[in-house]
Amino acid sequence: MAKPDHIELPTGERIAILYEDRSVIAIDKPRNWMLVPFSWQKTNRNLQAALTSSIAAGDFWARSRGLRFLRFVHRLDADTTGILLVAKSQGALASYGALFESRQMDKVYLAVVAGVPEQTQWTCRLKIGQDADQRGRMKVDARHGKEAETHFRVLETGEKTALVEARPYTGRTHQIRVHLTASGHQVVGDELYGKSEQAPTAQRRGRRQANENLGLRAIALAYVDPFTRRRVQIRAPIEAFVQEYGFELPKI
Repeated sequence: MAKPDHIELPTGERIAILYEDRSVIAIDKPRNWMLVPFSWQKTNRNLQAALTSSIAAGDFWARSRGLRFLRFVHRLDADTTGILLVAKSQGALASYGALFESRQMDKVYLAVVAGVPEQTQWTCRLKIGQDADQRGRMKVDARHGKEAETHFRVLETGEKTALVEARPYTGRTHQIRVHLTASGHQVVGDELYGKSEQAPTAQRRGRRQANENLGLRAIALAYVDPFTRRRVQIRAPIEAFVQEYGFELPKI
């Protein structure tokens, strides 16, 4: 019997598998799942715990692959959707983690931002550090922050929003969200860094109103496989995401 092309959790929720090889699986992470350690019990939306429990229960998607181990290699914010790479072994976790640490992963995101940027392309290199006044929040910190770099390109504009491609060179916590806020165009639906009342109320051409979901999606990941030395390119579907915010399908 063929392996299913998705993960089905005990709750019945399905998570699409975008790519798989002997070492890793790339899944299309849904919204509202936190990437925290298995033992972190402050939420019932702990994706690591859900995956581990499903494997332990012998659910078919895992049993058909002979899985005994699955750990996320990098992080996405709870409300960010898109490509999440998970490792099938401790060795793969270390090797792929090293690719992220050494900036050998090419990452592309789509962001829906409030307002229309004056520039069509720009690079933000503002340093980022923890915000001592608010736990879990980051801020631009020229003195104590860590180096951070994100390249932005406007793909499409509406009356009060824009669809922006973001390519983070570094991987600081909340980097894209902080850099866009510093550029004057916070991500739509970002309650941590933006003001919800500033979110647009109408989309171009009279389409549906914007909701309060975070307008951020990881859409592409490219790297050289550390074991086979083969170039790997993974892409996530974007049509539903851009249509949700009233945009056309961009050429990327």
